[in-house]
Amino acid sequence: MPLIKPFTGLRPAPGRAADVAAPPYDVMNLAEARRMVHDRPWSFLHISRPEVDLPTEIDPFADAVYNKARENLERMLAEPVLIRDPHPSYYVYRLTMGSHRQTGLVASASVAAYDSGRIKKHEFTRPAKEDDRVRQIDALNAQTGPVFLVYRANREIDEILMQSCRAPPEVEVVADDNVRHQVWIIDDRATIERLSLAFDALDALYVADGHHRSAAASRVARAKRARDSGSDQTPDAAAEVAAEAPHQYFLSVVFPHDQMQILPYNRVLRDLNGLDQAAFMNRVGAAFQIEPSDTPVQPVGPGEFGMYLDGHWYRLRLDPQRIPADDPVRRLDVSLLQDNLIGPILGVDDPRRDERIDFVGGIRGLDGLRARVDGGDMRVAFSLHPTQMHDLMAVADAGDVMPPKSTWFEPKLADGLVSHVIE
Repeated sequence: MPLIKPFTGLRPAPGRAADVAAPPYDVMNLAEARRMVHDRPWSFLHISRPEVDLPTEIDPFADAVYNKARENLERMLAEPVLIRDPHPSYYVYRLTMGSHRQTGLVASASVAAYDSGRIKKHEFTRPAKEDDRVRQIDALNAQTGPVFLVYRANREIDEILMQSCRAPPEVEVVADDNVRHQVWIIDDRATIERLSLAFDALDALYVADGHHRSAAASRVARAKRARDSGSDQTPDAAAEVAAEAPHQYFLSVVFPHDQMQILPYNRVLRDLNGLDQAAFMNRVGAAFQIEPSDTPVQPVGPGEFGMYLDGHWYRLRLDPQRIPADDPVRRLDVSLLQDNLIGPILGVDDPRRDERIDFVGGIRGLDGLRARVDGGDMRVAFSLHPTQMHDLMAVADAGDVMPPKSTWFEPKLADGLVSHVIE
């Protein structure tokens, strides 16, 4: 079974991409999503966040939500705002954010490779979010949110993608956040074959973002395999058909690792765990060198942290002897802060579930941290050095998982530019 395959993409009709393109479903709350669809009847949020079209009090996991997603998809197909390509294709996807640019391939990735560990993950998933994505896929018979995958940069693949971008793009959209999204179609057989073989030669792919979407795709594929095994086909024939079925692959965009931009995922805490400021600072000083700063602190390297407390910034440097060099998880800055301060001093032992801690994506900057503390919502904030791509791959290669909220990838992929129909 190939690692990736071309597929017949479901895409905006000519001239409709700007009407359709939307941010990922999970980067905004419902109130923000409702504002985003105002005067935008064809926004893909009507499919990815269909509760925007339902009463405010609706349970986001109610059957009516998934039924509305299907209804909205059928409406956009009937218009037609969305169309399906006639032949299996790959798609080049380029993101440009200021001076940063990254170019990847939209493809359907093998569920079997994901299940066997050749497509490697580095996070736990939450059952409720996984269930939600399963129900969304089942309702639409399509995967509409791409999984963000990474491959170790490969000259042959990168050259093919660059060559494919020489023509004018099929789609070019500048989103509200000024990120430019461009899409090219690769539909000639020779280039498709070259790309397929080049990816098959890779040892692994890595899930950068989209763990719930990939896990949900695996569950849907497993359920459909069980259904197909009960058909009147011979077992061998049923297995052969199932192996090549669209639902045995999931929508993905695959980028080279050396083009990724990871921003820090910062932390804010509601209180000092019963300590006054002096006692708290004394305990922090036992593990960190503390240096007051007249300006906001963005750490410049591993083992360094910024702290904002009572209107003042501090630079924290961890004692190097506390950094385990041979453990790919415990040497991460998110782990170092958790293991040396947030857990033992602030008493948050389970950051995945403890409501005393919250997380602020690096795109919001240091002002976002300061606002949470100055507004009285939080007591103390910490800025981190971003996790590096080689660290993420080292954790995945070790078969381990990162702490929650370890990476914030930017720019984000758009929803709606290419979707994958599985029936």
